[in-house]
Amino acid sequence: MKTTTISLSSIVLAAAVLMTGCHKAETTTTDGMGPAQAAGKAVDDAGANAAATTREAAANANAAADRAGEKIDAATDRAAVKVDAAADRAAANMHEAGAEVRQESKEAAANVKEGAKDATAATGRALERTGEKMQNASK
Repeated sequence: MKTTTISLSSIVLAAAVLMTGCHKAETTTTDGMGPAQAAGKAVDDAGANAAATTREAAANANAAADRAGEKIDAATDRAAVKVDAAADRAAANMHEAGAEVRQESKEAAANVKEGAKDATAATGRALERTGEKMQNASK
């Protein structure tokens, strides 16, 4: 089966010729153009309208893409601000936790020092009693 391709312009031209009623007696239209010229003008006008519509659609698509890009940029900026704020809060929490650990460490060291002092005193008292007992036993 052989496929025949008919272009849009030839279809429009044929339709324009049929609509103008091309007769042998009629050779010109009222504006000084013949039927073929009128059909050609119709094809040209249709092409110009299609091109203008295409340009307008492309401009609208570009404008929509620009608006979408601006919205994405704004959302990205808002997200970055939120991430920065969260990082600042985390850093403050870590700093506070570090301060608490240092304070607890100081308190624990003070408790160990106090405990060591008490143990030293108790050991000293025990040695003193042992020494007294040794002296009493040697008499």
